[in-house]
Amino acid sequence: MAGQIIYFASDFHLGAPDEESSREREKNIVAWLRSIEGDAETVFLMGDVFDFWFEYKTAVPRGHVRLLGQLAQMADNGIRLVFFTGNHDMWAFDYLEKEIGMEIHRKPLLTELKGKRFYLAHGDGIGPGDHKYKFLKAVFANPLCQWLFARLHPNFGIGIAQYFSRKSRLSTEDETFYGDKEWQVIHSRDMLKEHGKIDFFIYGHRHLANDIPLKETARFINLGDWIYYLS
Repeated sequence: MAGQIIYFASDFHLGAPDEESSREREKNIVAWLRSIEGDAETVFLMGDVFDFWFEYKTAVPRGHVRLLGQLAQMADNGIRLVFFTGNHDMWAFDYLEKEIGMEIHRKPLLTELKGKRFYLAHGDGIGPGDHKYKFLKAVFANPLCQWLFARLHPNFGIGIAQYFSRKSRLSTEDETFYGDKEWQVIHSRDMLKEHGKIDFFIYGHRHLANDIPLKETARFINLGDWIYYLS
């Protein structure tokens, strides 16, 4: 029987930086999920759950069985699970939906929860700037590019993708919060102008946990991560 509380978490980056630390982090995440089973109505996983993920037609990356098993049990018990693809796991197709029962979202979502309006997104590629990344994201999201990658043997394809995934994360980590100049904050303010009242903007991606007012009735929340902050 599902509870009544809605939870949000992001940026587990399972698989990074090595198997040992990832396994320990996975155990912490599973312990947290078990602790909320009794009162959770919905769990939103806001992207980069995996440091790399690609679903071949008959294969997925090895590992993460503790997390996947725990999520499957929660779904079987009536807890709603919602997964937003991040820049590291954007190649999640239908495996998590079919095997576990997750809802998959690939774009930002404006929705109502408990009588409040929420704008939900992983948070990559929104707002002004970052044109190089936006171009690369469009390439990676292209069905032809995905089809071509799927032609690679998993040992080779997943291996090179994991290497570049780690390089990408390490080269783009920035622990500075830029306040009103943050692309996520700029985008949130633009959404307020376009859509009127929105109570909560919830993102991942930046790995910096923040909860700040945008105006009297709107809050900007970044969930941080589970690599450094366990937030």
